[in-house]
Amino acid sequence: MQATADVTKKESAWSGWKGQAIDLLYWRNVKQSGAVFSSVLLLLFSLTQFSMVSVGAYLALAALSASISFRIYKSVLQAVQKTDEGHPFKSYLEMEIALSQDQISKYADKILLYSNTCMKELRRLFLVQDLIDSLKFAVLMWLLTYVGALFNGLTLLILVVVSMFTMPVVYEKHQAQIDQYVGLIRTQVNSVVGKIQAKIPGAKRKEE
Repeated sequence: MQATADVTKKESAWSGWKGQAIDLLYWRNVKQSGAVFSSVLLLLFSLTQFSMVSVGAYLALAALSASISFRIYKSVLQAVQKTDEGHPFKSYLEMEIALSQDQISKYADKILLYSNTCMKELRRLFLVQDLIDSLKFAVLMWLLTYVGALFNGLTLLILVVVSMFTMPVVYEKHQAQIDQYVGLIRTQVNSVVGKIQAKIPGAKRKEE
């Protein structure tokens, strides 16, 4: 019973985190989404100008300056008002932040599963188990050479973050039109792939 309750509790916590992430990306709370979006963008733009070590050091100094200033302010305020409220960060200091053995095992199992799946998929693509899929992968890598020539990793990461905070909202507002165009594109792509499969010997998928 205890194990079942723990699993239920973890699933509920995961659902809560997932819901919060969706709310952030869909701008349910404009102030909260704006704060996260601007903070992440500011961090990424800082990394384009300074090294990761410098950015990390400046962030640590800023956080320390804020916490030390607040700690001194609360201490002075308590001394003037002659109150004994205790440490201002007491609730956070007493908060449990350690990962349990079950959580570590759970995350390790997920990482292992994703790693094995990725290695199997790469083996399938590079050893041409399916010719069409390998050709698609080759075209994707060829396109990425042009993307890499135009953008560096940080620029791509910035574009990904901007897309994550804009595309869901755009899709939500124009879902019907977007689905229509995506369907047309998918039909054209499938048609081209079907013609290629018909012309290349051994490219046709085996019927399951």
